Amino acid sequence: MLIAFNKPYGVLCQFTDRSTPPRRTLAEFGLPAGVYAAGRLDFDSEGLLLLTDEGPLVHRIGDPRHKLRKTYLVQVEGTPQASQLEALRNGVALNDGPTRPAQVRLLDTPPALWPRDPPVRFRKTVPDAWLEVGITEGRNRQVRRMTAAVGLPTLRLVRAAIGPWSLEGLSPGAWCETAARFS
Repeated sequence: MLIAFNKPYGVLCQFTDRSTPPRRTLAEFGLPAGVYAAGRLDFDSEGLLLLTDEGPLVHRIGDPRHKLRKTYLVQVEGTPQASQLEALRNGVALNDGPTRPAQVRLLDTPPALWPRDPPVRFRKTVPDAWLEVGITEGRNRQVRRMTAAVGLPTLRLVRAAIGPWSLEGLSPGAWCETAARFS
């Protein structure tokens, strides 16, 4: 079984939390018993999370050796310059080593997304922009660290797709069973 879930902002990618006070977890969304996240999505990130009850599928989806592309919609602070976008496309040096080259596209208009709760801080004097970023790795907070490394701090991060699976038709907190297909 493979589940596509639109993880809301402020939800852990696990079913329990031992912190005080406890944070929101996957347990509140009525997901089928026995499924586990195939990869992670940070507490402060939103979007597509795949869950399955099949161990080999978890490995196939999450292992960077399979180079399954993950696509993110990223709101950044600042006005991206050509040199910053090119740096992301070439790969960025992070403290844990260089990243693989990313596919990066500056979006002309903000994507049609749901409102975030709480909303992203708005500042009249600081412009922002939206990027579409595709990576084939999955390091901890990688996209946020990459944009920060080129001088474009991330304000909002939404994973829109993992390989052939996308968020299409899923509102925050919604999930559906989907086919385990690879392209």
